[in-house]
Amino acid sequence: MEVTPGATAADAIAAMDGLIATSIVGQQEFARKLGVSVTDLVCFAYVLEAGDSPVTAGDLAARAHVTTGAVTGILNRLERGGFVVRQPDPADGRRVRVVAVPAAAERVTEIYGPYYVRLAGLFAQYTPEQTAVLTDWFTRAGALARAYLDESWES
Repeated sequence: MEVTPGATAADAIAAMDGLIATSIVGQQEFARKLGVSVTDLVCFAYVLEAGDSPVTAGDLAARAHVTTGAVTGILNRLERGGFVVRQPDPADGRRVRVVAVPAAAERVTEIYGPYYVRLAGLFAQYTPEQTAVLTDWFTRAGALARAYLDESWES
């Protein structure tokens, strides 16, 4: 695969902005197909990302940048929709742990799966070294975005 030589930071930011805008529209469409809001879908993604480590409502509030009161409503909707179940935290009875319902994870995979197959095909066009650079960039950019969001949330 040929990579555009001499791309500038401005070129990369413009391309990233285009990807983000398209991704926002895609997230809205995926959420609509699942019968949830984008924020609900983001919270469910965090639950899925946690894998076998259940998350707390407070964890979700922090990750999604919503209040704990808002998370209660999100969890109510996700629970009614069959996406998550709440379990008492055995270490602290005042806390609730949230775990994904396996059938819901499968529903999400059905929707995202074909897109991820296409993305995997795109990554396959890059060398392992290029993919390592992209992975590093996505990881660092994600951390930068979270830090910036945290700073913005506090002000």
